[in-house]
Amino acid sequence: MSEPAREASPSPYPLGLRLAGRRVVVVGGGAVATRRVPALLDAGADVLLVSPELTPALRAHADAGRLRWEPRRFVAGDLDGAWLAQVAVDDRAAAAAVSAAAAERRIFCVRADDRVAASAWTPAVTRHGPVTVAVLGGGDPHRAMAVRDAVRTLLSARKGPLLTPSVEEGAPLNTAAATATAGGRVALVGAGPGDPELITVKGWRLLTEAEVVVADRLVPGLLLDELRSDVELVDASKIPYGPSRTQEEINRILVERALAGKVVVRLKGGDPYVFGRGGEELLACAEAGVPVTVVPGVTSAVAVPGVAGVPVTHRAVAHEFTVVSGHVAPDAPASLVRWESLAGLRGTLVILMGLKNLAAISATLIAHGKPPHTPAAVIQEGTTAAQRTLRSTLDAVAAEVTAAALRPPAIVVIGDVVDALTPGSSATPR
Repeated sequence: MSEPAREASPSPYPLGLRLAGRRVVVVGGGAVATRRVPALLDAGADVLLVSPELTPALRAHADAGRLRWEPRRFVAGDLDGAWLAQVAVDDRAAAAAVSAAAAERRIFCVRADDRVAASAWTPAVTRHGPVTVAVLGGGDPHRAMAVRDAVRTLLSARKGPLLTPSVEEGAPLNTAAATATAGGRVALVGAGPGDPELITVKGWRLLTEAEVVVADRLVPGLLLDELRSDVELVDASKIPYGPSRTQEEINRILVERALAGKVVVRLKGGDPYVFGRGGEELLACAEAGVPVTVVPGVTSAVAVPGVAGVPVTHRAVAHEFTVVSGHVAPDAPASLVRWESLAGLRGTLVILMGLKNLAAISATLIAHGKPPHTPAAVIQEGTTAAQRTLRSTLDAVAAEVTAAALRPPAIVVIGDVVDALTPGSSATPR
């Protein structure tokens, strides 16, 4: 059968293909296929990839069993049972053969080599939570991407949730939406170490959809400034009754608001599970039957040293890093940290919430064999405009912190990586 006429429709008919469990054949294993396959897998497609060779990324998908790979050239029978074909080769004769086989079987075919000869086009796509925007630029991919990027910018700038028109106009929700909203839900969102731009895209989106935000003291203030005026903001740092009752009260608020049908975001500095009591909040919600979404955050344990020029690992310097909480003194009965074991590690030690007990921590590490002149750094309010960095040694760092009047929140880093990015230092790998 001859190749279809080379005349593109001036008005393509847009569709959203539901490919879950349906066969999609991808011909070619290079860069184009590497870009297209992940979206097909995300859509739940049953992907058959036909190519003598694959990129490492595609090979990883095949090795993990996410797709089936036939390491050979395409044959027409590969399309039997397929719903869609994607041609990702630059060999025009081979691509035309796939097009012809697809046309015989009335299967739509996307061609990377020739948009005019294709029976379907792949749009430029942007995703905003449950909303997917696909742009066709009349066959011009650059035009499509420019429009897509403009739409993405508008969605990112939107202050409120993306509701259906009927909801925005005050009309009743449809049954499915009403059922989902009636139960409410909680999202445990990590806001990052201080710079408001370090929140994840998913975390930011959930924040724009929130009706209630329960925020920690260390949450970037600019994120709160962008909340809609009708959002209930609960400042968790001001809840009374002491530390244990504070957590109980936070748990109660999360559960009560969610059971009342609210979309609740528990906004926490750093990551919810790195000394953030996120696990306790998840358990409280689970016991009450409240669904929870966990959104990891950029943890200060890695990010703050990084922006201060201290990599927590570095080739030939440190092959490990350990993160501990220093809020309990080493000699306190309540301490769960084996400081004597940490003293023997050759890697990097990162201490959160340890400024108050820094003198005791340093003395304990030295007493158990850590060299007194081990490099140490303290970074106050990392990733923010108020960031301050002090570099010292283990035996002197506590006194120098006091003299410099450094205050919490601060990250302490102990190890040779403190000097790793200093040219000519003994910690620089050669």
